[in-house]
Amino acid sequence: MSRRLPPTVWHAAVSVVLLISVVTACASPEQAGTGSAGGGTRITLGFSAWPGWLPWQVAEEEGLFKKNGVDVELKYFDSYTDSLNALATGKIDANSQTLNDTLASVAGGAKQSIVLVNDNSTGNDQIIARPGISSLADLKGKTVAAEQGTVDHYLLLLALEKAGLTEADVKFQPLATDAAAAAFVSGQVDAVGVFAPFTTTALKLKGSRAIATSTDFPGAIPDHLVVTRDLISRDAKAVQALVKTWFDTTAWIAANRPKAMEIMAKRDGVGVPDYESYDKGTTVFSLEQNRQAFGGDLANQAKRISDFLVSTKLVDSAPPLDGLIAPQFVQGVQP
Repeated sequence: MSRRLPPTVWHAAVSVVLLISVVTACASPEQAGTGSAGGGTRITLGFSAWPGWLPWQVAEEEGLFKKNGVDVELKYFDSYTDSLNALATGKIDANSQTLNDTLASVAGGAKQSIVLVNDNSTGNDQIIARPGISSLADLKGKTVAAEQGTVDHYLLLLALEKAGLTEADVKFQPLATDAAAAAFVSGQVDAVGVFAPFTTTALKLKGSRAIATSTDFPGAIPDHLVVTRDLISRDAKAVQALVKTWFDTTAWIAANRPKAMEIMAKRDGVGVPDYESYDKGTTVFSLEQNRQAFGGDLANQAKRISDFLVSTKLVDSAPPLDGLIAPQFVQGVQP
């Protein structure tokens, strides 16, 4: 499972799936999209195996959606890519996904809005180098692998910039994340940009170490709850209840951490100790952190990532940012 989808692939896919959406929209209510239950809007919510998204599993098992009066069908995707496709085609109403992928989707014509910051990566995305490479400056002239267009490619460019280098100063090898980690361990490349759990794979190379992580670039890799603008138009109150449920869930996790870790580790298919290690590299955002992000930080990151997507020719033109950020829902949560 890859949490990160190359925008070159996603942008093309969106153009196709949006055509499908037009056809679907012409179908009868019984044939198209999600429906209503008990007179209220049923929200189909997608999520995947990233630590910042797994609290949704806790929300379901502990009845927190129902507590907030929102009818949610929680849908887990083994393939993150499938969740992006599902949101674009209207098969689901909401999804947890990266800012990079949301911007690529919007650039392709999708009408989506960010209503919540789930988390920021604070260590789970890393640039890992072989023995003998001890700094970012040492990457000059070396072969570095990452999945093109992903947040780890973005992290690599930020790290190179910090060291006074550009991608032209290294031999960039575009590889899928799992293949990049494997190539690094086998000695085919000198460094690699990967996210957890592929960080664990890469660090199996004896003497290797992370020379840059997402911790070094606060706010650069945010993950969000993204909803269709149609859902906001149809039932803004349901969206508000969904956002409220998130904060109730994080509060429940804080008060019941051992049980919460078991629920999330089970959903992730790993043991609790492994899940704990991944959890440490993810900073789940509080309500106050959300309000700060929606106050300006999120817009700044969106502009910067948009520029990255355009400069690397991963999208044809900058995604329209109007309507992308919907701050009213975190602002409407009562502490």
